[in-house]
Amino acid sequence: MNVLFLAPGYPAEMPWFVRGLRTRGARVIGVGDGPENELPAIARENLAGYLRAPGIFADGSDLGPVVRGLGETTIDRVVCNWEPGVLLAGRLRDALKVHGMGYQALLPYRDKDIMKQKVAAAGLRCPKHVMATTVAQAREATRDLGYPVILKPLAGAGSMDTFRCDSAAEVEVALKRMGHVDAVNVEEFIDGEEFTFDTICHEGRPLFHNICWYRPRPLIARSVEWISPQTVALRDPDAPHLRGGRDLGFAVLKALDFRTGFTHMEWYMKSDGEVVFGEIAARPPGAHTVDLMNWASDIDLYMGFAEAELTGTFSIDLVRKYNAAIVFKRAQGKGIIRRVEGVERLRERLGDRLVAMELLPVGAHRRDWVQTLVSDGWVCVRDPDLQGLMDAADFVGTDLQMYAS
Repeated sequence: MNVLFLAPGYPAEMPWFVRGLRTRGARVIGVGDGPENELPAIARENLAGYLRAPGIFADGSDLGPVVRGLGETTIDRVVCNWEPGVLLAGRLRDALKVHGMGYQALLPYRDKDIMKQKVAAAGLRCPKHVMATTVAQAREATRDLGYPVILKPLAGAGSMDTFRCDSAAEVEVALKRMGHVDAVNVEEFIDGEEFTFDTICHEGRPLFHNICWYRPRPLIARSVEWISPQTVALRDPDAPHLRGGRDLGFAVLKALDFRTGFTHMEWYMKSDGEVVFGEIAARPPGAHTVDLMNWASDIDLYMGFAEAELTGTFSIDLVRKYNAAIVFKRAQGKGIIRRVEGVERLRERLGDRLVAMELLPVGAHRRDWVQTLVSDGWVCVRDPDLQGLMDAADFVGTDLQMYAS
């Protein structure tokens, strides 16, 4: 089976999806806009071919270089697990007459206004929202909805360029910072805990599902630099108190007629127990969340995804063993990482609860914490007991420190 895989080298998880597909018997042809020799070794070693198409991920890009580059090769699947390439994958399926979700079917997963219209039409609770393409429309929408409101890009990913506004003055500041965004979704602020609902599906059948909990919710984590954000993969996604979000997730997949691949949904639970849809993407969660789910159960979802994509089955022996958390670290100060403190204390206190750690080395330039959730490094911990896991993750947040100057 020939699989056309878009963006095989980025983000960092993509080479492992390539490896999974190749290991499961597919012949994987990569498509990217950079040189093949710059791909990670894992991607290069598992690709049967590579087509370089500069600018291919731009909206409305010319598909000709890819179509011509394939020549007489018949493509059986087109896969893209990176947000900016989701609609491109649909366009290529349409152009190559490949089975799967085409451009129109995928549009609701990138256009938040269409997305929420469809979800609301199915009778599911969404934040009240208005699409705005001008500053005047955004101002009017905030007046109609009332404060606080959320401003976010219509086709954004995660919480990038997302702002909570509690006054007209804050709206003006947010609109100036979003000047590069063509269309904005202005929506009701939902006060509650934020969770994910992640699935692997085949032809509309969910074969795997997972729920993560954000500590704190991303809007806060993206706004306060000293916070060490956590993503927690919950050991029991079928727990009674999560039923509302789980049922909502399955209903959203049905409302949007998702077919095959990974999905990543975010939802809210209010203090009164009401669950509210946030948004959904037709790709896996980022920021090492697939790795986190693997560590929670000692499984390989890169292989599980490949099996589901190619055969429609999911034969992984899934035993939910642990609650697992990934904690993202941000250095104090700016410039070059000068020292890291607390690593040995972590190892001594956490023992085998400490699963993995990847920190920028001393001498590296710290990253822009606003632009990347991974920030200056991350630590993964796990524990069968949720309170034990939270204590371990909080210890990472307080006792591991990085300093830059």
